Amino acid sequence: MQISMYRASVPVFARALRNLIAILKKGEAHATERKIDPTVLLNYRLAPDMFALTRQVQIATDMAKGCVSRLAGAEIPSYEDKEATFGELVARVEKCIAYLESFRPEQIDGTEDKTIVLKRPTGDVSYPGLKYLLEYVTPNVYFHCASTYSILRHCGVNIGKKDFIGPL
Repeated sequence: MQISMYRASVPVFARALRNLIAILKKGEAHATERKIDPTVLLNYRLAPDMFALTRQVQIATDMAKGCVSRLAGAEIPSYEDKEATFGELVARVEKCIAYLESFRPEQIDGTEDKTIVLKRPTGDVSYPGLKYLLEYVTPNVYFHCASTYSILRHCGVNIGKKDFIGPL
């Protein structure tokens, strides 16, 4: 059976991002209930050399929208990376989900062998579409969603595995 590039991208990323929204909302509620300045959580990082929570969310959305756009041959929308509140992060993720869901299967299916070129400061990197999706973007989306989850969990937000995975 051939994999559907659409099915392996849009619904997978949209689900991960919906779960991310739920986690962010719990983080905001935690800050409110405990009278914690939300910027403390938004700027928190687990290690000195890792990105803060806000940047983790931005990268997760950038990876998802960039992937679907590249596979479909569409221009990648630019988001300003200026979110400073939980509400602004949730709005960014919602906007990304709406963008992902604007694509149809026929725009993405059949791109398994499409050459995807990423511009890097060290030089261009090329991937066939399937490898780009499954071995580069999907792990990155989950990594940045998991990092957001881990930061909030570490800060005492009452979330668990079910929150990360979401309803089945």
